[in-house]
Amino acid sequence: KRRKERRKERRKERRKERRKERRKERRKERRKERRKERRKERRKERRKERRKERRKERRKERRKERQ
Repeated sequence: KRRKERRKERRKERRKERRKERRKERRKERRKERRKERRKERRKERRKERRKERRKERRKERRKERQ
């Protein structure tokens, strides 16, 4: 009888541990994903900025040519 109880307890503990581990893993994954997204966004922003700069430069060039 006692053994049975102990087994039950152990199982419970193991389950708890597993859940904990899973949660940890999920959090890790989420963080990874977020970082990925942020990087993506930053790249996008940089590209946008570069385009803007190029346009500005082109306009300047055109003005010079007109004069």
